[in-house]
Amino acid sequence: MDILRFITAGSVDDGKSTLIGRLLYDSKNILIDQLEALEKQSKNKNENGVDLAILTDGLRAEREQGITIDVAYRYFSTLKRKFIIADAPGHIQYTRNMITGASNSQLMVILIDARQGVIEQTRRHSIIASLLKMKNVVVAINKMDLVDYSEEVYNDIKARYELVAEKLGLENVSYFPISAFHGDNIVEKSDRMNWYDGPPLLEFLENVEISADKNFESPRFQVQYVIRPQTDDLHDYRGYAGEVISGVYKKGDEITVLPQNIQTRISKIETGGKETDFVFANQPAVIHVEDDIDISRGDFLVKTESLPKVDNEIETVICWLDKKELNEGNKYFIQHKSKIVKAIVKEIDYKIDVNTLEKTPVSESIKLNEVVKVRLKTASPLVFDSFQESNATGNAVLIDETSNSTVGAVMIL
Repeated sequence: MDILRFITAGSVDDGKSTLIGRLLYDSKNILIDQLEALEKQSKNKNENGVDLAILTDGLRAEREQGITIDVAYRYFSTLKRKFIIADAPGHIQYTRNMITGASNSQLMVILIDARQGVIEQTRRHSIIASLLKMKNVVVAINKMDLVDYSEEVYNDIKARYELVAEKLGLENVSYFPISAFHGDNIVEKSDRMNWYDGPPLLEFLENVEISADKNFESPRFQVQYVIRPQTDDLHDYRGYAGEVISGVYKKGDEITVLPQNIQTRISKIETGGKETDFVFANQPAVIHVEDDIDISRGDFLVKTESLPKVDNEIETVICWLDKKELNEGNKYFIQHKSKIVKAIVKEIDYKIDVNTLEKTPVSESIKLNEVVKVRLKTASPLVFDSFQESNATGNAVLIDETSNSTVGAVMIL
């Protein structure tokens, strides 16, 4: 059974948390004790006597203010598919949280309040979807109950959003008229909108094609752990454990160890504690090589005929996530999956307006939530692909040297 990772986005009070709660509730993914607690805590109750938004608003500050601050992750499954949902914050000052959640998602659900239509935050989140090369976008026009389930309102909003999608180059966009509060067109089709002839939202999410997101070409494997038991029984055992990021690896394949640029062959592959002849994208594995090579955590094992880039100067787009300002010459750690190296901001080229995608000159320090094009120089070479080629090996994070906190979300160009 495969997994769909998707994120909900939209403006404040568009109903993101309620939508996720409805998906969990109507698909029977809530335990009895959770329901009892939910009924006691509910203030904004629906016809079932519960406030579904509470299921995702986990932080105390969120519950007190009635908003979503952090990215709340929820997990559920149906008979067809497993799901990981990220509930992103709607407030402008928490855009950084939304970008972080979206960078690891395969699909974005953008909610639009049927009373408000397409607004600035709708365009902002759509631009982020475009910037992150999101393959699938769902536009859920919510609160249809508050506009008398009007087909005219739905068609007007859909037409306005189609102009936004065309301008941004969003190709696979699907539209749904819904009411998360009442459950219309979420899990079951609504008889209140007979004019809508599409599937309910959950049915679409169960069947949307995501196999294209798995890259079975350009094999990439990054070492997460070097296994050397050095026991009497396994005195010469040396295996390199990690997850196959993309592609297929077979016993006997010629590979290159990067960044060392040393060629060798795969002598053995293990997964699940057993030997196998091959492994493919998204599988955990332990790979053995024929030659005695110094291979460490963070190194890559790649097919010799399909090499990624190796450099200590990288062009990036960074969403700045910290209150401390970003300046040229600042030093950080950059974490690229399991590899962590020191980096310096060599040059800030320009800022990107997330409302228009226009490039503007940099005249001052980069502040919280701003998106900029930056050239970084690292203390040792990184092995990477561009984000457009592979978001798995084309993204990273900047970490503050002092506080050890994440300060920037990085997309490698």
